[in-house]
Amino acid sequence: MIYLHLPVMLVLVSLVYSATRYDDWDLILGNAIRGCVYIVTFLGSVFVVLWFLSVVVPAVIG
Repeated sequence: MIYLHLPVMLVLVSLVYSATRYDDWDLILGNAIRGCVYIVTFLGSVFVVLWFLSVVVPAVIG
């Protein structure tokens, strides 16, 4: 249930962070989208590494 809040928090954090840097809505939205993509890419790569370590490595070793 907690994972349902992740997309909302991702959008809100990106918007607030961008709004602290810029005053123009075009710049705010552009940087918020770029921030969302960066965060999703980072979290996705961490997920893949942790999945690899927890599923693939024990299957190969054991």
